[in-house]
Amino acid sequence: MTNEVLGAVRELLPAIAAGALATEDARRISETTIGALTDAGVFRMLQPARYGGAETNPVHFYEVVRAISGACGSTGWVASVLGVHPWHLGLFDDCAQAEVWGEDPDTLICSSYAPIGRMTPVPGGYEVSGVWRFSSGVDHADWALLGGMLVGDQGEPMDFTTILVPRNDYEIREIWDAVGLRGTGSNEITVVRAFVPEYRVMRNYQISQLRGPGQEVNTGPLYKIPFATVFTTAIAAPVIGVVAGCYETYLATMRDRVRLSLGGGRFVEDRFAQVTVARAASEIDASILQMDRNVTALYEAASAGQEITMLLRLRSRRDQVLGTERALDAIEKLFKTAGGQSLDRGNPIERAWRDAHAGGVHVANDTERGLQLYGRGAFGLPVEDNMV
Repeated sequence: MTNEVLGAVRELLPAIAAGALATEDARRISETTIGALTDAGVFRMLQPARYGGAETNPVHFYEVVRAISGACGSTGWVASVLGVHPWHLGLFDDCAQAEVWGEDPDTLICSSYAPIGRMTPVPGGYEVSGVWRFSSGVDHADWALLGGMLVGDQGEPMDFTTILVPRNDYEIREIWDAVGLRGTGSNEITVVRAFVPEYRVMRNYQISQLRGPGQEVNTGPLYKIPFATVFTTAIAAPVIGVVAGCYETYLATMRDRVRLSLGGGRFVEDRFAQVTVARAASEIDASILQMDRNVTALYEAASAGQEITMLLRLRSRRDQVLGTERALDAIEKLFKTAGGQSLDRGNPIERAWRDAHAGGVHVANDTERGLQLYGRGAFGLPVEDNMV
């Protein structure tokens, strides 16, 4: 199947790349860029067809994310995060979907999934309060998916949830000033005693068991794939895309460089530089190939009505965290050999290095956690984790 959105996005990449430094300085994506990505269909790729979405194979979505991230890491990150939320909303009760997309199918949703929110049961739903950090692209969204925690009478955690809250029910505080992904506008959300009806609450256990109420109305294979794969791959894909873009920039920049030290000569004739390029290219390819293989396997199993095995879920998580690790290893090799000229602020190579490492610290990219889960499963031990 042709990835038509990718074709439209490629036409935007020169402008996105040219504006990368301005995006970083502004610490948010411009409305113009968000509008262009909306028009290209990026944010509808994983949206239910019932609400004007493309409901596409997620491999195509990640391909688009990598392409955007190669031009600007911050723009790619926001495109991925805002673009994966329509898929998540598709798992909610249809009343919630209609509330968000009924009048405008281009409505965007931000998130902060840490279970910060305190939920007090009230008639018809819950009263929710909390402060959530790191909500990427929050300024462009009219709704937010926020992590909540149900507690017992003694204050003990009873259940982790995701709640859907409209813009009128939360405040945004501008606090984002980070070393990398500076243009993502990942600011803070505050909710004070907002009423959230029951139909706008999803229990994370339901999601991990592939039993969201939205699956009753969104019956396509896209909505039968585990959250742990769809979301974590959306966090890894921008990092890999940043590194892939850095690799291309590295080749273009270093091809004509002449060394003034270490004996001089053309950089491209240095056999150590040649080895670095080969290793970096292989790490990037391995990251993409393994993750695309797993997502394809999941999508094909869902399309055929087959069981999504725990082994495949664990393998997908394993290769996702290792994909990020491989990408970071590749960019370390490139940055180390790029020379002092690449240290100047605003240089695409140094910005990519910062952006990739900033994305790498997201909890979804925690290598040891992902590998430990796979190891438990490989040994036949029980795996009880919502991120599988």
